[in-house]
Amino acid sequence: MAFFQFEREQILHANLEEVWDFISSPKNLKKITPDYMGFDIRTPDLPDKMYEGMIIAYRVRPVLGIPTTWVTEITHVADKHYFVDEQRVGPYALWHHQHRIAETENGVLMHDIVSYRPPLGFLGSIANALIIRNKLNEIFDYRKKVLEELFDRGE
Repeated sequence: MAFFQFEREQILHANLEEVWDFISSPKNLKKITPDYMGFDIRTPDLPDKMYEGMIIAYRVRPVLGIPTTWVTEITHVADKHYFVDEQRVGPYALWHHQHRIAETENGVLMHDIVSYRPPLGFLGSIANALIIRNKLNEIFDYRKKVLEELFDRGE
């Protein structure tokens, strides 16, 4: 049973409050997800701000356009510091994603830590090496680009 971690950091030239306001709104997740994933939030009447215990249902098409249901729970929130989402229904045997932000002299440091276990044991490890790790890099590269366009002011 394989277990993997994926980490990514990014500096945004913005203030802590505006970055937090953006990332703590579940409605903005679609904006930072590549279009080819067919991301669609299925939770009706989604609030503007997340909270601990919040359940969010999505429909995504991460591989070969095959639709997948993904349900996450926001398990921890520390205002303007971090939040954690954990998969409750979806393709992974385990998915735990920490979104951390901190103000620095250069802007806001975003630090993501994704801890995950693919399904199917040994076959999941092969899928990670061939597909999953590359997809995570693609998704976070896209997110980095979009967030830079939204927040960086050429500083």
